[in-house]
Order: sequence, then C-alpha cells, then structure tokens
Amino acid sequence: MCMQCVTGATVAASATATGLTAWLHTRGFTWLTARRMKVVTACLITFGVLAAGLQV
Repeated sequence: MCMQCVTGATVAASATATGLTAWLHTRGFTWLTARRMKVVTACLITFGVLAAGLQV
C-alpha cells in the first residue's frame, strides 16, 4: 500500500473512531468506563486501518 493510501486510511479511521467514541460517550452508558472507552477507540482505529488495507 502506498504512503498516501496509508495516510488516508489512518485519517479516515481516526475520524470514524472519534465520531463513534463521541456518540458512545453521549449515550451515558454506565458500564463504559474511561479504560473501556480507550480500548474501544483503539479497536476502532485498528479495524479501520486493517479494513482499508484489505481493499482490492
């Protein structure tokens, strides 16, 4: 994958993770602690970059 594609995938994954994290935070789930929120964000970014890299 070229560097531009990696950069684009990373930016898109980060924006998606930020939006979903903000959405989850506004819902006020009591089980969603700060530590769990960090894990969710890391997973979203990881899956986003992997999915962008697997496109044919």
